[in-house]
Amino acid sequence: MNIAFVGGGNMATALIGGLVAKGADPRDFRVVEPLPAQQDRLTGRFPGIGIFGEPTEGAVAGADLVVMAVKPQQMRAAAMALAPGVADVPVVLSIAAGTRIADLARWLGGYTRIVRAMPNTPALIGAGISGVYATADVTDGSRRLATRVLEAAGAVLWVEREDLLDVVTGVSGSGPAYVFYFLEGLEEAAQAMGFAHADARLLAYATFAGAVKLAQASDLAPHVLRAQVTSKGGTTERALAVLEAGAVKAKFVAAVQAAAERAREMGDEFGREP
Repeated sequence: MNIAFVGGGNMATALIGGLVAKGADPRDFRVVEPLPAQQDRLTGRFPGIGIFGEPTEGAVAGADLVVMAVKPQQMRAAAMALAPGVADVPVVLSIAAGTRIADLARWLGGYTRIVRAMPNTPALIGAGISGVYATADVTDGSRRLATRVLEAAGAVLWVEREDLLDVVTGVSGSGPAYVFYFLEGLEEAAQAMGFAHADARLLAYATFAGAVKLAQASDLAPHVLRAQVTSKGGTTERALAVLEAGAVKAKFVAAVQAAAERAREMGDEFGREP
């Protein structure tokens, strides 16, 4: 396995770290990273890893997989610089939000063996999930390699249409922020009613983590699990009545749809020629 990463930020580091933890040799990786401080962090954590300061042809030559891990605003320039070197690369994996395959293919000089993924930030601790789509030109072997790389940071969900990645962005890409927002509310409520900050946070985090584990361990749908906790005339029923009166679920659905729509807009913006 020989993998070249273009961009050595948090997500690339998480993927490399996950693969190394599963037995990969740091010498199997090379990273294009212009920032000296980040270069030092990478070489300190992964002794033997190859470092390139610029996205040159030599940085990707001979790689089994090239992972485009730069920011969307930097993708065009990075891809155009690498175009001469990727022709013989079996597959390119993009993890940049909002960069569509057609645009990346154009910037890579017509290269079409592209896998596009939308990971989320829990990938930084190996607990993420990535929505993934591949062009018809990507072989089964390359799909397996892309899956192996992404699974180093969490679960992988393949989708049949690229536009579904915008939905993935709205649901799981932005999803951690929704969870944090909910945790904020639980924590603030506990503090407002007398708990110290540390204890309020403990209650909020443990409640959320426990509920997720219970749901994952059950075959029942969330609405059934909710009903099981909601006794008629009880405390939970009173709380849920407040949420329903405020149309919280409907607004939450609308919020996720708004995020997905913004993902579509970003695809248009990033792909527009200057």
